[in-house]
Amino acid sequence: MSRPYRITVLSDTHMPKKAKELPDPLLEDLRQSELIVHAGDWSDWELYELLSQYAPVEGVAGNVDDARIVERFGYKRLVEIEGKRIGIVHGHGQGGTTPSRARKAFADTEVDCILFGHSHIPFKEDVQGVLLFNPGSATDKRRQPRYSHGRIEILDGNLEAHHVFYDRK
Repeated sequence: MSRPYRITVLSDTHMPKKAKELPDPLLEDLRQSELIVHAGDWSDWELYELLSQYAPVEGVAGNVDDARIVERFGYKRLVEIEGKRIGIVHGHGQGGTTPSRARKAFADTEVDCILFGHSHIPFKEDVQGVLLFNPGSATDKRRQPRYSHGRIEILDGNLEAHHVFYDRK
C-alpha cells in the first residue's frame, strides 16, 4: 500500500511579532511532511530557516514581507507535485474577495489547486474544478475562533486538503 505525499500549508504567521514559536500541532505535521508551503506574510527570514529543517520549502511573499523573502520567492509561484499543478499566491490586492483575487492570479494557467492566505480565514472550495485553499493562520487567528494550518495529501492522482484547527498557538 502506498503512502500519500504530505504537504503542510501555512500562511500569515507574522513571526516573531505574533508568535515566538510554532504551535505543537503544526510542528507535528511538519515532522511528517515531504514539502512545506507558506502562502506569504512570513515576516521574518528566520522562519524560512526553521521550516527548512523539516522539509523543502516553497512559498510566496506577502504584503508585509521583507526584500529577502520577496527576492527568494516572488509573489506568485506554480509548482508541480506528484502530477498536480499547484498555484501559490498571497491574495492581497484591490477589488474582489481574497479567494477571487487568488483565482484571478491563475486565470490563464491550468492548475489543480491554488493555495493562498492574506485574510487569515480558513477557506476550502472547489471552483470550476480548481481547489481554492487558505490554511488560515497558526499564529494570528484575528477574529477566527481557532488557529489553523493546512494539510494536503496526494495519493494515486487525488489531491485532498484539510484544515487542522487548535485553540492555542
